[in-house]
This record gives sequence, C-alpha cells and structure tokens, in this order.
Amino acid sequence: MYKNLKIVAVITTLIMVFVQIGGALVTKTGSEDGCGETWPLCHGKLIPRDWPIDTIIELAHRGVSGIAIIFLILLAYMAWKQIGHVREAKFLIYVSLSFILIQSLIGAAAVIGIWEGDFVLAAHFGISLICFSAVLLLTLLIFETSYGHEDRKIFVRPFLRYNTILITIYIYFVIYSGALVRHTDSSLACTEWPHCMPGQVMPGNFYQAVQMGHRFLVGILFIWMVIIVIHVLRNYSDSKIIRNGWLIAFTLLILQVITGMLSVITHVNIFIALFHALFITLLFGVLCYFIMLLSRNKG
Repeated sequence: MYKNLKIVAVITTLIMVFVQIGGALVTKTGSEDGCGETWPLCHGKLIPRDWPIDTIIELAHRGVSGIAIIFLILLAYMAWKQIGHVREAKFLIYVSLSFILIQSLIGAAAVIGIWEGDFVLAAHFGISLICFSAVLLLTLLIFETSYGHEDRKIFVRPFLRYNTILITIYIYFVIYSGALVRHTDSSLACTEWPHCMPGQVMPGNFYQAVQMGHRFLVGILFIWMVIIVIHVLRNYSDSKIIRNGWLIAFTLLILQVITGMLSVITHVNIFIALFHALFITLLFGVLCYFIMLLSRNKG
C-alpha cells in the first residue's frame, strides 16, 4: 500500500539529509562566497566561467536544495491526496513546506548580503533541521499508515513526557550553539579536549567562550540523556518502541560527542565534521518522533 508515496518519501528524506550535510560542508570549507553575492545566479552568470572548489561546493549545495524543494512539493501533494485524513499529515506538510521556504530565503539573503551576522546565520542550520524533521516524521507516518499503525497509542508517565519535551527544546539550543561555533570560526579556538588549552581553565577570549560554551551545553545534554535512558530501561522495558527509540537516541548522542572530540583532535577533519552534523540531525529527528508519539499518549 502507498508504494509510490513511500518511495518518494524516502528519497525526499535522503535528499534532506544531504541538504543538512551540504550546508555544514559549505560552512566548514568557507564556501559561502563561492558564487559571490549573486543568487540564484553564480557570479552573475547561469554557468560561471571559473570553477574553483568553493564554487563547486556552493553550486552543488544550491542544486541539492533545489532538488529537495521539487521532491518536497511532490511529496506534499501525494501525501495530501493519499493520507491527508491522518491526524498529523497536514500539519507536517505545512511545516515542511513553510520551513524549506524560510530556509531558502535565509540562504539567499545571506548570499546577497541582506541578512548578515554570525548569530543570525547560525539559525539557518536550525531552521533547515526543523524542515528535515518534518519530512522525516511525514515519511514515518506514511509507513505507519501503510501498516495500519497510524493510530498507535502509547502510555508515557509524566516524568518521561515532560523530560522528552524539555530535552527536545534544549537540544535545539545546543544545536544553535554548535552552528555558532562554525559561523564564528571558533572550531579551532580550543585545541585540547575536554579542556580548552594546556593549563587553561577558563576561556581567554570570545571564540574560546563560544567553543567551551557549546561543550558545556553538550555535557549537560549527555548527563540528562543518561538519566532519561536509565529511567526508560527501568520503567519501559516492555515497550519496544520507547526502549529502542531512546537507546538509538543515546547512541547517536555518543557518536555526536565522539565526532566532536575527534574534530578538535584532528583540527576539524572535514569528514568527521560532516558526520558530526549528520548525527545531530538524526538525533533531533528521533526526538521529534518521540514528540509525535507523545501527542498520541493514552495516559
């Protein structure tokens, strides 16, 4: 059931993953100005004369983003027609279309110089993350519906319910702080891990403060996640979706921490940095799925 819809949904979700990674690649390689200050043209031309690596990276990111918009519109149309009766479907369609539009406008505004500033541009990754999460949830909803599970009910006690909502909100600020590290060029402000510099306890400048502030927020997130996972293993061992879901989330967080540490040790190896962006993208998507399940809570 819904074979074509599921295919389009999976392809769209994968493309959105590449949009996320592509955005991180543009920032990590300093390719934001790869096409100058013209958009949607590149250096004022449809096909630029020269093709340095930063131009290739920027054009590739724009191309993938354009393909994502096309597939998302197609997915939205098909989902509206076929599963529009499902409670969450139309809301997820609205969110995904709205945020990919906002994401594109911010990206264009940054290129032509209308919207500048590190603190503002750091929000671009977070906005695209919301779009990705909406697409992921819509894809999962399509598969649930095809198997007749769209009315799946779960029972979650108040402790887990409130902590799931709060940690999802909190991790968005953690993600923003990570994007701020990239946009302020603070990735190598601290060359040691877990401390900043040899013999240095407190940050010595703004860039080190940004880097260490992000690490501090991640540390709180890690401890918080450990507490939740222990609670889940003790109280929800009979609920496979809750138990396995939180174990997946915790695994993604561990991978996120490891790649963050390796980024410092390797002086921001580009492949490690891209995996760093991938893991946080998937983690946020998993937490958003928990939120959707909570909306069906029968407790």
